[in-house]
Amino acid sequence: MSTFESKPILCCTPGCGKSANLRCPTCIKLEITTGSNFCSQECFKQYWIVHKLFHKAKDEYNPWPGFKFTGTLRPYPVTEKRLVPEQILRPDYADHPQGHPLSEIAERGSTVVKVLDDEEIEGLRVACKLARECLDEVAQAANIGVTTDELDRIVHEAAIDRECYPSPLNYYQFPKSVCTSVNEVICHGIPDKRPLQNGDLCNVDVTVYHRGFHGDLNETLFIGEVDEKSKLLTKVTHEALMKAIEIVKPGVRFREIGNVIQKHVTPFGFSVVRSYCGHGIHRLFHTAPNIPHYANNKAVGVAKAGNSFTIEPMISEGSWRDEHWPDNWTAVTVDGKRSAQFEHTLLVTETGCEILTKRPTNNGQPWFMDSI
Repeated sequence: MSTFESKPILCCTPGCGKSANLRCPTCIKLEITTGSNFCSQECFKQYWIVHKLFHKAKDEYNPWPGFKFTGTLRPYPVTEKRLVPEQILRPDYADHPQGHPLSEIAERGSTVVKVLDDEEIEGLRVACKLARECLDEVAQAANIGVTTDELDRIVHEAAIDRECYPSPLNYYQFPKSVCTSVNEVICHGIPDKRPLQNGDLCNVDVTVYHRGFHGDLNETLFIGEVDEKSKLLTKVTHEALMKAIEIVKPGVRFREIGNVIQKHVTPFGFSVVRSYCGHGIHRLFHTAPNIPHYANNKAVGVAKAGNSFTIEPMISEGSWRDEHWPDNWTAVTVDGKRSAQFEHTLLVTETGCEILTKRPTNNGQPWFMDSI
């Protein structure tokens, strides 16, 4: 162990909470910048069985020499793409060599928002229920020392067990079955061998395809003991989603949703990511309408009973702007500060909307609220 001079930070051993003035020497050598601080040799030894996993996973992995990262998160090795049994019904992009969703591409540019009939509504409702079950399984497993690759395995197997195809897999060649976005990652994080660390935020974005319909949702999870600002960011992000859902009913303009979200988050000093939006969803993974989450947007159209779409605000501590890692998927905040996100799939009804991906227990509250 070696001493270092820095502003006071806390020991990374779960449950300790004391100021740390020691740093793991192996972490220094491997240039691991987070989760390496301890208050004493005793805490270091107590946490060693978990902490050493960070060294093993790092193992000098550097796929993009010279790339300038915006924050402290680094990529870790990615395992092989998981296989889906042939008998599972799959979307058109699943076996396309470039992962192109041809049915979506054929509809590109159209602003016509599909009105689902009763049979389609039931198909969508079932897919959303199964997606929620998959997310609930992974939410229970997400903890210190668990890799995001392990979370991918859990979602993949949970989907297969329910006769679902994990929708992200091979979508424009996305290599995994779920998106896991940690800390400064806004969205589309690729699961890898990095163990989750005490204090991480981890968003898990689950979509499954069941008998012709996609169901889509995501939640931001707390890993161990999360700092107060991250708790506030997560809480405000979820509140913004729910306030936006409250206004959804026939006749509401899609552009109004972003006004509600930005009005809620701005007083806290947070910003709304503009590069990504909610989307129509049913037989197609992504389709009309587009649902921007920021104010004064130019979204076209009004909600009608039978429309189905997601609202999924991404809220950042600092700038709303994003950059991409060289994997062409991982979107990160430009300033390296944290971002949080929540998502539901909605069905517009005659009097309002139904949250098809609502958690069936704990009064529908998201998982992070179980720990506060």
